[in-house]
Amino acid sequence: MAGFDLDTLFQQAQQLQEQMREAQDRLAQKTVTGTAGGGMVVVTANGKGEIQRVQIDKQAVDPRDVPMLEDLVVAAVNSALKDAHEAAAAENPLSGMASGLGGMIPGFPK
Repeated sequence: MAGFDLDTLFQQAQQLQEQMREAQDRLAQKTVTGTAGGGMVVVTANGKGEIQRVQIDKQAVDPRDVPMLEDLVVAAVNSALKDAHEAAAAENPLSGMASGLGGMIPGFPK
């Protein structure tokens, strides 16, 4: 029976940590946008899920219908955050390894 090589395990953990750090750096540089109301509300976020900008077309601003504008902003934010989440999943170096485990680890993809 082969012995357990702790040094190799530590090296692999360090490599994985570096890959995660690089993935986080790439995510910070990515931008995604979400839109609602046919582009009347546009939200830009980075790959880390931080909202960077909200643009609202003047036509969307109707003082008599503020709830509609609020709904549009929420929809655009959710759209941008969904895209940011997808970008983060694509950059995650663990996603390939975890998928091979068949979802045995909670929080990792199946």
